[in-house]
Amino acid sequence: MRDIDDEFLALPLRDLAAAALQRARDLGAEHADFRLERIRQQSLVLADAAVETAADHDSLGFAVRVIHEGTWGFAAGTELTADAVAAVATEAVEVARVAAAISTERIELAAEPAHPEATWVSAYEIDPFEVSTRDKTETLAAWSRRVLADDRIDHVDARLWQVKEQKFYADSAGTVTTQQRVRLAPVMEVLCAREGRLESMRTLTPPAGAGYEYVATLESELGELPELLAEKLAAPSVEPGTYDLVIDPSNLWLTIHESIGHATELDRALGYEAAFAGTSFATVDQLGSLRYGAPIMNVTGDRTVEHGLASVGYDDEGVAASSFDLIRDGVLVGYQRDRRISRLRGYERSNGCAFADSPATMPIQRMANVSLAPAAEGPSTSELISGVSDGIYVVGDRSWSIDMQRYNFQFTGQRFYRISNGRLAGQVRDVAYQATTTDFWNAMAALGGPQTYVLGGSFMCGKGQPAQAAAVSHGCPSAVFTGIRVLNTAQEAGK
Repeated sequence: MRDIDDEFLALPLRDLAAAALQRARDLGAEHADFRLERIRQQSLVLADAAVETAADHDSLGFAVRVIHEGTWGFAAGTELTADAVAAVATEAVEVARVAAAISTERIELAAEPAHPEATWVSAYEIDPFEVSTRDKTETLAAWSRRVLADDRIDHVDARLWQVKEQKFYADSAGTVTTQQRVRLAPVMEVLCAREGRLESMRTLTPPAGAGYEYVATLESELGELPELLAEKLAAPSVEPGTYDLVIDPSNLWLTIHESIGHATELDRALGYEAAFAGTSFATVDQLGSLRYGAPIMNVTGDRTVEHGLASVGYDDEGVAASSFDLIRDGVLVGYQRDRRISRLRGYERSNGCAFADSPATMPIQRMANVSLAPAAEGPSTSELISGVSDGIYVVGDRSWSIDMQRYNFQFTGQRFYRISNGRLAGQVRDVAYQATTTDFWNAMAALGGPQTYVLGGSFMCGKGQPAQAAAVSHGCPSAVFTGIRVLNTAQEAGK
């Protein structure tokens, strides 16, 4: 395990927290928490081996959140002095006093034991911010030139997004946590235009909670990109109809995110989150009875998995990270919850799903790493394919669409292969699969084994108003789905 940077630890973290929490207590707050964060981000974008964008962002600030007379109050600042944080705490209490006039529910939090002086660091070897920008761009440029040397490629884009998040939290109940996590998203995409058509092919290496050492995994995919793109350009357009699908984890993670991850957020299910991407069909009256999917379907929310983008030691309400069931044997059995929503619904404890994306934003309920378990001794992907007589193998994510209840959806992908009599029969294009959430997951006929399991994910899950972005991972094996409707996207677009 790496250590938390001395530069962050040298800040007057505890003195500032003490000043803020004492002021909140003096003003009558029933609860107060103090959060100080530093977030470093770097984005590198190369087009045809030339640097197009190199952007660095570094934010440092703090926030004070209170419950005063049953009402939330929140304020944030950047001046790291005792007087400044005390003033921000005063402002947070005043916000609560003003908001009390329009508050319709008393805010109470589920209990959480104190975690004094707890420290957590994510799993990584090389801090990407200790590697020079020149070295990073030279690596991406060399890889780009290698791909461009193939005359089947017209253009190549390379992107590397890196984040280091350092967070200190203290609350009036005695919890004090200090955390540091690193995450990366490396991507290369090749493009080619032939006979009036422009096609692209992207690497499948997912973003991960890992260090700069992870970037090297991208290199293994580069050699196959030209051939994959050439085959896609020559591929016939899919015949729309009903097919059995074998879906690779590189595609299925996004379907999980949209149709399970968001649908099992308890604030959505209760209607408290509606403005950004809607509520959920998986309402609380169906807990324990909704047949979400086939009996082989088991889904967890997990904030502890190694290299998970949403993995932490403690959430932004001081709750210890854990793993918990959402769907067991195909039945809805749980939700993702923060402390307020947990108390509102009578849960004794939160399962640690509060997160704020910056020191200037208030924590809201956010998604854990929501993952589909593989079959313990399940088959390989090729063995799953061998059991399908007429189908399509779906690889890589691309566009998607889902309704405001997380129920009706449509997904495309990076590449698609016809399956004929248990064998891959070349690529097809213009494919999208369409279903309702429960029909789709109940059509899941087989799961791959642990050897097919991959942890996919995204840096940019949006929620809230004003909007906040969070990184989240979703693990899953390859899986077979029977009788799924497939559209021809070119025909649907009138082409």
